Amino acid sequence: MTGPGARHGMTGILLAAGRGTRFDPSGVRNKLLQPLEGGTVVAHSARNLLAALPRVIAVVKPGDHETASALRGLGCEIVICEDAICGMAASLVTGIHHTQDALGWVVALGDMPHVRPATVSALAREVEEGADIAVPVHQGQRGNPVAFSRHHLPLLLALEGDQGARGIVRNYPNKEVAVEDPGILQDIDTPSDLK
Repeated sequence: MTGPGARHGMTGILLAAGRGTRFDPSGVRNKLLQPLEGGTVVAHSARNLLAALPRVIAVVKPGDHETASALRGLGCEIVICEDAICGMAASLVTGIHHTQDALGWVVALGDMPHVRPATVSALAREVEEGADIAVPVHQGQRGNPVAFSRHHLPLLLALEGDQGARGIVRNYPNKEVAVEDPGILQDIDTPSDLK
């Protein structure tokens, strides 16, 4: 379906606007652009989303032209979060606001490069089949990314602070999706995480 009122299917939102102060308190080294297995941290995160979803929005902070350029080159749509300094919720709201025409969203983090495309596909499929929220679980532990249906659009647009959508996941029914994917638990927080 195209034209006015057309809806996109499940859309990926890659949150890539964080400050990464745990990785480098001085702010000099952007953890998302650190080399990892023949690419960069954020490039791997983006490719895994792009391999599973037809549309991926990358939310970046103002002035981060290098990250924006790299992600645009991979096929992501780029959205600048002017309020990125306010925390993760601001980035997520920016991405959701830009994609209100989607049937749902898989929200992924730019510093989680090991999530498998099959996990993204499984989460998207659960929402397409009726779940309002789908959360991946590996060996009993919940991780990221998380998928949301349009049902939660008003709550997602009202988020504030640095907790992202954690409160929505905690307070509303969600479907746990068992995955054989330790990548849902592995983020890049410190330089030692790159090894």
